[in-house]
Amino acid sequence: MQENQRWGQRLKQARLAKGLSQKQLGIKAKIDEFVASTRINRYELGIHKTDLLTAKKLAKVLGVPVAFFYALDDETANLLFRYNQAPDELRQKIQGLLEHLPKPPAV
Repeated sequence: MQENQRWGQRLKQARLAKGLSQKQLGIKAKIDEFVASTRINRYELGIHKTDLLTAKKLAKVLGVPVAFFYALDDETANLLFRYNQAPDELRQKIQGLLEHLPKPPAV
């Protein structure tokens, strides 16, 4: 699958999970209302890819981490989406389970 298509599928998944139309999402992300539906549609189809600033706006509206859109595999995307939706108490438990695994080195 092409990178733009995968990105678009993830956008569509998050949009549908939030219960928004393409136009509603575009308007909430500060895209001109006259082109909002068309732009979101083209992103979802993989015809166009958005810049990082717009991706951040879309992620904020949809309540997902930006990394969800860019994950290279579905398993990682699924984990990112679900972790982000989890309440703080569950996140702490998950982090506790992962404590014994190595962390990336500090830069």
